[in-house]
Amino acid sequence: MASEALGLLECKGLVALMEGTDAMLKSANVEMIGWDKAGSGMVTAFVKGDVAAVKAAVDAGAESAGRIGTVVSVHVIARPHDDLGGMMPKTQEADHHGLRPQHCRAAPKNRKDGLATETTESTEQVTEK
Repeated sequence: MASEALGLLECKGLVALMEGTDAMLKSANVEMIGWDKAGSGMVTAFVKGDVAAVKAAVDAGAESAGRIGTVVSVHVIARPHDDLGGMMPKTQEADHHGLRPQHCRAAPKNRKDGLATETTESTEQVTEK
């Protein structure tokens, strides 16, 4: 991580953080390292990339998240020390869509007989449209 920069975006609330993170990833060539809950609604996203890309991404993310909720702080660390990697959050594995953590409920699937199915962890329900 020493040759790259580390960008942090901290928000009050998950929705603002998701909006800001989406803007960061779309605005510059950065990679999301992960995110972390600090408590009391405070959440932080971590991205990495070259210094200019991370700076541009964090600026875009802060502006976008600020329209939705409260941005607490933003910061870019150029060439962070290698030992700082031990403080990074552990990444959560996503499901086959790459969007939801495993514990989230699956989206309803449409069947050929016109009924929608909804799968939970232990049961499958069939409902009429």
